[in-house]
Formats: sequence, structure tokens, C-alpha cells
Amino acid sequence: MPISADRFEELGDDRDGDGPTPGTNASKILTFLRNHPDTAFTQSEIAAETAVKPGSVGPTLVRLRERGRVDHRGHYWRVSDHERALDEATGQSGAALSAREGDEETPRMEAWQEHAVDPRTHRDE
Repeated sequence: MPISADRFEELGDDRDGDGPTPGTNASKILTFLRNHPDTAFTQSEIAAETAVKPGSVGPTLVRLRERGRVDHRGHYWRVSDHERALDEATGQSGAALSAREGDEETPRMEAWQEHAVDPRTHRDE
């Protein structure tokens, strides 16, 4: 069934969410690489550690690289610096929010959202 252009824009893409759909090969691979941010792996090592079929690892990594989620050099793959920065920012934001709640300060997200910049869509020119 067709949808309007406005509805299409509301859908967004996987960059607007938390990442690939849980349980997919992309999710398994990205989760594994995120859990080992300081290490690069070969495709066969990733297949062995994630239980993703070896024939699916390569094409999945290529799609993740096209979306800026992983980096590739030679035979090795790792989580991208951009993805690592997003993980760190999320962790820092959670810690800051938790600290405010501990101080019995109720954060006002509306005020924050008025000035927030999404690093996934903002590019310095």
C-alpha cells in the first residue's frame, strides 16, 4: 500500500534508531565489534565469534561500512570511530541523567531537545 511523502519522512532509516534490527546478522556483527572496540578482526574470526554464516559476513560488513558503522583495512574489520563515539556519548548522557536524578533534579528534555544536535546527521562543513 502506498504512503504519503510526509509519512515516508516520519519513518526515518536505521541511522535514526539504535541500529540494525535485533537478531539480524548486522546486529550480531555490530554488537560483537562494539564489545571489542580496540580490536580488528578478519571475516572468518567474526563468523566464528558471532555464529553468522561465513558467506553472509562479507556482504553484511560491506553494508555496515557503507552506513559508516564499521571500518575496513586490508583483511581486518573493526567498529568505526563514529560508532564508538556514539556509544561513548550515549553512555555519558546516561551517566549524566542518572547523576541528576540522584540529586533529585528532574531533567527537562524539551529544553535540551531545542538545542540538541544529532551527530549522525550533523556534518561540519
